[in-house]
Amino acid sequence: MTLPVLVLLPLLVALVGTVFSESDGRGGGRAAEHVPCSEALRFGGAALPDGARPVGACTVQGFQDTHYGAAFRMPRTGVQDWLAHTYPDAPAARRNTCVGGDGDLCLDLGHARGLPDGVDAHAVRVRVEYEAAGTALVRFAAFTL
Repeated sequence: MTLPVLVLLPLLVALVGTVFSESDGRGGGRAAEHVPCSEALRFGGAALPDGARPVGACTVQGFQDTHYGAAFRMPRTGVQDWLAHTYPDAPAARRNTCVGGDGDLCLDLGHARGLPDGVDAHAVRVRVEYEAAGTALVRFAAFTL
């Protein structure tokens, strides 16, 4: 009886070690991988707006759910038009509506709240921070639930 336990114990330890080494730190997913920004935005039904420049790498992370992230800078004057063109059925994004002060302009969408049919994501979150020199930093997240 002791011999089978001794044989299986190292296998169990190796399996647990592998699961935790691939974790994202929250105990349930894989580490983020770099993807083209077009892929991250497309998952949420969007495209990089004219004049935008990616900031850092766009990522995908998934285990049971999928989470894409992107950040880019664009001309401040084009933010509202880009949002209205990308999500025409969404409620208008307004300034100072961000909970917890995590942006100057926020938009949270789901299929029942402005996210177009045919989009792979279940939800999209857009956070805009207005910067000096007429630019805006846009943080985009699209994910499944």
